[in-house]
Amino acid sequence: MKDYIFRLPMKVRDYEVDAEGIVNNANYLHYMEHTRHEFCESAGLSFREMHERGIDPVLSRVEIRYKKPLGLGDSMVSCLNISRRGPLFVFHQDIYTSDGIPVTEATVEVACLENGRLSRGDVLAEAFAEFL
Repeated sequence: MKDYIFRLPMKVRDYEVDAEGIVNNANYLHYMEHTRHEFCESAGLSFREMHERGIDPVLSRVEIRYKKPLGLGDSMVSCLNISRRGPLFVFHQDIYTSDGIPVTEATVEVACLENGRLSRGDVLAEAFAEFL
């Protein structure tokens, strides 16, 4: 595994698999979103607090490479790093099996709306300063 600023262990739940017993591809987006939310909370900004302050991070672009399917009951570690490109926050998110085998590799670009208008995301940049 690479070095990451945040790691979140998770386990595949029964409702996340299809009839073949493998995780539906859309659920990986959920795992990554949950990881970003937990990361933000660990950095001192919950999504509820951000929204109450008029700050809404929104997805701009997602690119995922699927490498190995997960199945019912499998354990995983969802990992992320963050960088910035102009007003966008770029999350480099990977998921691994508990044995360290790559499951997905993703790049997630997030823009920041403040009171409904696109912004540079200075509040987020301040909260993430030690990671950028």
